[in-house]
Amino acid sequence: MQTNRTEVAAGPHLVPTFPEAVASMLRTVVVALFLLSFVLQPFLIPSESMERTLLVGDFLLVNKQIFAPAGGAGNLDRMILPYREVRRGDIVVFHHVSPPYLIKRVLGLPGDHIRIEGARVIVNGEALTESYTVFEPAAPNPFRDNFPAQSYTDPNVDPDWWRQMKSITRDGSLVVPPDEYFVMGDNRNHSKDSRYWGLVPRDAIVARPLVIYFSLRRPSTTDSEAAADDRLGHGGGIVAKLNAFARWDRIFKVVH
Repeated sequence: MQTNRTEVAAGPHLVPTFPEAVASMLRTVVVALFLLSFVLQPFLIPSESMERTLLVGDFLLVNKQIFAPAGGAGNLDRMILPYREVRRGDIVVFHHVSPPYLIKRVLGLPGDHIRIEGARVIVNGEALTESYTVFEPAAPNPFRDNFPAQSYTDPNVDPDWWRQMKSITRDGSLVVPPDEYFVMGDNRNHSKDSRYWGLVPRDAIVARPLVIYFSLRRPSTTDSEAAADDRLGHGGGIVAKLNAFARWDRIFKVVH
């Protein structure tokens, strides 16, 4: 008796040869080096000024090309690596004197009229809606909560910035000059930002955070929940120790 069956022809050999494996590995290395050199860069959050958007111990991948000026060759680089201007609400990484890099949120664009009344940020006459801000406990500070101030009341203010600030203040609002940006931390009571040391030049802005790729659990000096956080893992269980080591729920969280 003849049995009907379907014959499956053997395909090509699927195991790569040694040269193919080496070539594939080299391609991967080249792509990784390209991304790390020109597009992405790891960045660690060291302070509490952006809580709770970004926490102490968060490791970020930042996009170094999104704000980079386009080059020549018919703007081919813009087609390959998308580029756009800085917008209000963007979190940006920028060059600073000390430390060499800072990360803050852009609130004032060139030409904007900025003032702060009772800790509310007012831009061009309208109060911003800011769901991302926190106001953790701090001593009263009229300069911090009402800006620009009429008198020099805070020793943390840079004297050169104080003089510049007075020269660009009109009718109680600071007018942001061309090619400069006003930035603040989301942790408003514990952030040294444009209120204290001045504006950020456009050419100092180098990147925008993309994603949190890891987050070590680190204590915060300003977060009222830090004490409970610190107690995690003091038991003997492996789950408790893992929870004490990292904030697993923040891994691959998109930053915005």
